[in-house]
Amino acid sequence: MPKKRQRATAFAEMVAAMEPAAADQRGGSYVLRPVAARGFTDADGCYWRLARGPLDPRRAKRLAVRADVMSMGEYYDGHVERWLPRFLTEAERPAAWLAARARFDAADLPIYEAYEFTADDGRVLLFIETYC
Repeated sequence: MPKKRQRATAFAEMVAAMEPAAADQRGGSYVLRPVAARGFTDADGCYWRLARGPLDPRRAKRLAVRADVMSMGEYYDGHVERWLPRFLTEAERPAAWLAARARFDAADLPIYEAYEFTADDGRVLLFIETYC
């Protein structure tokens, strides 16, 4: 007499049996960076939506002068679990642009890429993403 076949475990059963996702090394959950999330909310509550990018260096150069806001660098706020950009002052913009432009398409790290974000009120943000 043939043995009874064991029932195969269904995918849903395997998923249900899995442990919850482990927290990252900081103890929080994983939060996408602004470019990967295609948008972010800044510290003032303004939502910035990714409009285009990575940008051609010529367009990024124009935005470094004309954009309402420019950001180069960001930090993770673990308290509210989000990435927040550091907005540059008018005086910081020229030097930041030169540093970023020198590292576009670099052979070694860090590498910078420029992205354009827009706010609902029509403001434009030049966002320089750093890849380490």
